[in-house]
Amino acid sequence: MSALSWRHHTLIQALLSRGPIKEDDFRSVFSHVTGKSSGTQKQQQLFNEYLRKINAELNYVQFELRACRNQYDGNVYYGVVNSVSDDQSKLGTKYTVPQITFYKSIVEAIIQDAEATGSISNIDALNTRLETQSQGGAVQIPPALKNFTLSQKEKTLEQLVKDQWLCSTAEGKIGLGVRSFFDLRSWFRSNEVPACEVCNEAAVKAELCPNEACNVRLHQYCLQQKFSQQRIEKICPVCGTKWPGFIFKPESVEEDDLPHVPSHNSQHSESAMRKRRRAHLEDEADVTGSSSRQNVADLSDTKRMTRRSARLSAS
Repeated sequence: MSALSWRHHTLIQALLSRGPIKEDDFRSVFSHVTGKSSGTQKQQQLFNEYLRKINAELNYVQFELRACRNQYDGNVYYGVVNSVSDDQSKLGTKYTVPQITFYKSIVEAIIQDAEATGSISNIDALNTRLETQSQGGAVQIPPALKNFTLSQKEKTLEQLVKDQWLCSTAEGKIGLGVRSFFDLRSWFRSNEVPACEVCNEAAVKAELCPNEACNVRLHQYCLQQKFSQQRIEKICPVCGTKWPGFIFKPESVEEDDLPHVPSHNSQHSESAMRKRRRAHLEDEADVTGSSSRQNVADLSDTKRMTRRSARLSAS
């Protein structure tokens, strides 16, 4: 396999130095580097070939170039992420153990929201619990967390937003940043975060089926994709409940408008996606019978509740 050229290196360096880049900006960098745009089919093939070659090389150091959609603004971003999560890779972070624990607690608080608003208030973020449960059920506070003050939490929160691990929403709340959508994709799936019925990605910020007994979630941009054609009946794809309140522009939306990044070892087939979606729906239907994963039992139970049962338990 031939080595990467300076053009490939420039694309990688742009992603590493700037962090996740919007699709238009990344394609603009590609055009400047190669002297080619990506408008025509032939030019798109060249673009895909560049990404495929980059991923083939990044695979040796367990990194991957991905495309990901920000669920808050619908924009597509490109970025380079670590494709493994082990103790060695964690040594490369600039965050301390208390800061990482604080970040994880905020992520869990956001995904536990039964209404899928994808955000929590600043106060709730600062007050997230950092304790852990021991095997005997007792609450434990690791020594590193005991002296983690409120002011340190505030500074960490600002830094997490600046580094795009978290974001400040239009309503002034705290949501997940675009880097979280890149790096936590596998974590979302392994922790059974409810998936969007259209794209099968974690539905952190999503619209809920009007039928409160149905757990279907759809991203706003996936709703537009699914219901963009006038002849398509605007109903829930699972329970058939009418999905009101959405008026879309008459122009059509592409069936698969999230760019596919050619990967050296990509094994995601359409049939595999359907199997995951079917398994996900079966798990949602079996609220009381399925066992929870270790250390996320409470989290899984929360996600499996219907919205009606969530409200009843809160009252």
